[in-house]
Amino acid sequence: MKKRISDVELQLLKNIRKAMNSKGWNQSRLSQESDVSEKALSKIISGEQRLTLVYLHKIAMALSLREIDLFTFPDIYVKADGKDSGPAEVLLQLRLTKEKKDQVLKLVFGENNIEILNK
Repeated sequence: MKKRISDVELQLLKNIRKAMNSKGWNQSRLSQESDVSEKALSKIISGEQRLTLVYLHKIAMALSLREIDLFTFPDIYVKADGKDSGPAEVLLQLRLTKEKKDQVLKLVFGENNIEILNK
């Protein structure tokens, strides 16, 4: 009986298949490259077996990707040049004393925090 997998897991498995196909690999080749048995890999890809972090790491390394990139494949989460792959909005709310607020702003924006805040 197949175990119920979440939408995130399902998308991750689809992305692993896409990454495999982009290299022209079949499951046998991925098994060899990742050191994951063909039986285990087949069960993982079909959703019969949960994808553990250990297996995720082995598969990502074999595909020359980072684990995080398998979640967004074919898009790369963080490009090799260190730049973000696209715009992101992050909201963070902190309650700080003025002194701590100044320290956090300096940490985040460096010495130019006053210029940034005034824009």
